[in-house]
Amino acid sequence: MFKNLQLYKIIQAAITEDFAEALEARGFVPCGASQEKSVGWVPPRGGEHDEFAPVIGGHTILKLTTEVKTVPGDVLQRKVDEQVAHIEQTTGRKPGKKERREIKEDAKLALLPMAFSKRSSTLIWVNSKDNYIAIDASSQSKADDAITELIKALDGLALQLVNTNVSPASCMAQWLVEQEPSHGFTIDRECELKACDESKAVVKYGRHPLDIEEVAQHIRLGKMPTKLALTWNDRVSFVLTEGMALKKLTFLDLCFEDSASKGDHAEDHFDADVAIATGELSKLIPDLLEALGGEVAA
Repeated sequence: MFKNLQLYKIIQAAITEDFAEALEARGFVPCGASQEKSVGWVPPRGGEHDEFAPVIGGHTILKLTTEVKTVPGDVLQRKVDEQVAHIEQTTGRKPGKKERREIKEDAKLALLPMAFSKRSSTLIWVNSKDNYIAIDASSQSKADDAITELIKALDGLALQLVNTNVSPASCMAQWLVEQEPSHGFTIDRECELKACDESKAVVKYGRHPLDIEEVAQHIRLGKMPTKLALTWNDRVSFVLTEGMALKKLTFLDLCFEDSASKGDHAEDHFDADVAIATGELSKLIPDLLEALGGEVAA
């Protein structure tokens, strides 16, 4: 299920009854022979005739699929060099920059039908109750791509990144110096500190105790945390970034034990995983926002 989360606040909603139809109209179609990239929506559960926007436990789950065809650089360059050599031999002239660019484009188009394709998918969680959308993306650019496609499908949808009254970096620095994170959170054994001056010096700790004077001293000397590993209520571990992203999400055994004790045995594993993940994260996120001084009013 979710490995990373980029959080967006819904400023203007456009989620209506024909939500799924809007996504299906932009359904994923594999790349054509000479097409480099294709992006589209698919049913999250994986079945060809499944819903495009299933609601599980009150939460809507979407899935965006991207296919990219890549021609290896050395293969493309050989093709270009062959064509340039042919022109030089037959005409006695060397192609200029503009012509070489055109040769390269033509060579790429000729090679694309033989290129291997790579697919990747991005899960999107729409929490209408709390008015935000979470993107399972490892980078801001990937999250932005997903949001762009979502806005294309849902005319009128407006979003903004979740912003807090106190920056994650400031809170993480205080927690590391005082070794007293907000109630419910504990500090784990991974962090990254970066200098704010022109040196941009970086110090990383991995699988290392952080309750040491060395870490506090780095912060006093001007290095600010850009990443910090935390655990929430012994249930979910994650790495918080200075940009308010949650990475390396791990749902701990206690989550699954509680689910089993309640007799929550959904036949569909996907639905069960979604129910556990959204159930835990729906509680974690408000606690995290509170720990960061609360959300900035829109």
